[in-house]
Formats: sequence, C-alpha cells, structure tokens
Amino acid sequence: MWSTRDPDGRTVVLTDKQWDHVILGHPYIGVSPEDIIDAVAWPDARMAGPLTGEEWFYRAGAGPSAWMRVVVHYADGQGLILTAFPRRAYP
Repeated sequence: MWSTRDPDGRTVVLTDKQWDHVILGHPYIGVSPEDIIDAVAWPDARMAGPLTGEEWFYRAGAGPSAWMRVVVHYADGQGLILTAFPRRAYP
C-alpha cells in the first residue's frame, strides 16, 4: 500500500488491490505506483468527478499519453485511489 496527502492535506491511499486493478485493466499505462501517488500529491490539474466524493487528478506527460487521470473517492476525510489511466487530452 502507498499513501500521500493531496493538496488539501487529506490522506489518500493506493492499495495493492487497486494497483492490481490499474495494471491489469490498463497495462499500457506505463507508470509506477509512485507516479500515481505523485499525481495526487502534486497534480498539474484537478477537478470534481461526476460522483459524490469523487475527484480527478491529472498529471501531464506521465506514461505514454499526454495526460494521466487518477480517480480518487473520498469518504470520512480519506481518499482511496480507484483507478488511473492515460488520456490523450485534458480532461
């Protein structure tokens, strides 16, 4: 398990289970768990996701695409990284 704090100071974790989801569902992502954690800690951009408690963090130039999106779900003041995947364009 990996953890960091987002720009608002909330703890965000990436579990082994979610890391497996990322690499099995998006094997072409070409990043490490640390790259995903860093995208949450120091995003190049971020926005609210469509679901309550969801936020999207973006990192430019991570992996094979122009952007990487990291999806975080927040509950009780803590975030869980659900997935991460490459994006050709922002958002």
